[in-house]
Amino acid sequence: MAAHAPMRPSKVPVVEASHILAAVSIRLLLGATSPGPGFVVVAQISISSPRAHGVLAAFGMGLGGVIFAVAALLGLKVGLTAVPALYMTLKLAGGANLGFLAYRLWTGTRLPFTTEERTQDSRFTGSRAFTLGLSTQLGNPKTAIVYAIIFAGTLPETPSLTIAAALILIVFIIELGWYSIVAVAFSTGRARAAYGRGKAWIDRIAAGALAALGLKILKSARIT
Repeated sequence: MAAHAPMRPSKVPVVEASHILAAVSIRLLLGATSPGPGFVVVAQISISSPRAHGVLAAFGMGLGGVIFAVAALLGLKVGLTAVPALYMTLKLAGGANLGFLAYRLWTGTRLPFTTEERTQDSRFTGSRAFTLGLSTQLGNPKTAIVYAIIFAGTLPETPSLTIAAALILIVFIIELGWYSIVAVAFSTGRARAAYGRGKAWIDRIAAGALAALGLKILKSARIT
């Protein structure tokens, strides 16, 4: 019985590759800009901490997107659906992370908002902001599934290393770029002044949104 030759990466013409990458980029951008826990986390960090902390959170979101993009290219969708316990564990961790952040926000609603606090806010140090961005992204394993679906529906069966590398870079640029825009928008003087006036209610609304998203992830912590 003849042995099957290993599958080799498909050679795609430059023009066709450009069209593929453009199509994937549009779909990824639509997904990144849709409302979700990442938006709430980055906005909250940016409005209550130095702008650099919001950008660091955006870097965390970008790195998390890269990890999921690599996982999608390697076929993690199959692994997640084939091992329900792994998928459930990732969702439980993500939901718990959002729930913890919601708790921290809610308990800090009575703290006054001043320039000094914004600079030294123990909730959102630079490293903490980056970690929150990364963990928030990784806490939603459905993102890896979405990436896998987009890639499967657009890419050739065995994409070349050049296309794969370009996709990973595009994911990072889109995730980092979008959330950096969110960080800059919510770190303006006008946004912070509004936050200072309504800090308690804004924190409560953000905490409620994160708690709701966390509960949604926890509730769906099973393979359907």
